[in-house]
Amino acid sequence: MHPGVAIPAGPTVFGRVRAAFVALALVTTLTGCGAINRVPTLEESAKSSWSEVQNQYQRRADLIPNLVETVKGYAQQEKDVLVGVTEARAKASSVKVDASTVSDPQKFKEFQDAQNQLSGALGRLLVTVERYPDLKSNQNFLALQSQLEGTENRIAVARRDYIGAVQAYNTEVRTIPGRWIAAWFYPEAKPMETFTATPNAERPPNVKF
Repeated sequence: MHPGVAIPAGPTVFGRVRAAFVALALVTTLTGCGAINRVPTLEESAKSSWSEVQNQYQRRADLIPNLVETVKGYAQQEKDVLVGVTEARAKASSVKVDASTVSDPQKFKEFQDAQNQLSGALGRLLVTVERYPDLKSNQNFLALQSQLEGTENRIAVARRDYIGAVQAYNTEVRTIPGRWIAAWFYPEAKPMETFTATPNAERPPNVKF
């Protein structure tokens, strides 16, 4: 070896330099076309849609105490039905799933099951009302009926929008190049859970009397 003669860099060094340039070029390309921001953008859209689902379910929960009290004034003998609605509401309200935990299948299922149980209890209560003509014509009850019907419609729309937002987000983080982008830049991004389809889920419950 002669002094002053540079030793050529090994293939490993060249490989690393080339990989760095390729990575830099890829990041620049993805940034330029907006692809690098697509994962967090779709994630935030899905979280926003989930918040609206929660808002509408809460709106329904807020209507129930007045509805129960109104029915109780005309049909106190329907104690089991009234207690069933009250207990189902309490259970549904106790199950919390915020935007940061919709990727947890077990917690999401608990939330959906509790809301389904409340829907069933409400359905039984509204069927019971058919036996009380005076209650059906009560102005307070009619106002609650209208609000409940509107809320059920909004729940259906919010669920539909959430399902669509989650489908777009999940597709992005499970397919290429979104899968690569998520792994490199957003490792905390996980697929989200969505609602399980039920019979007639595309239509809001009928709360007409």
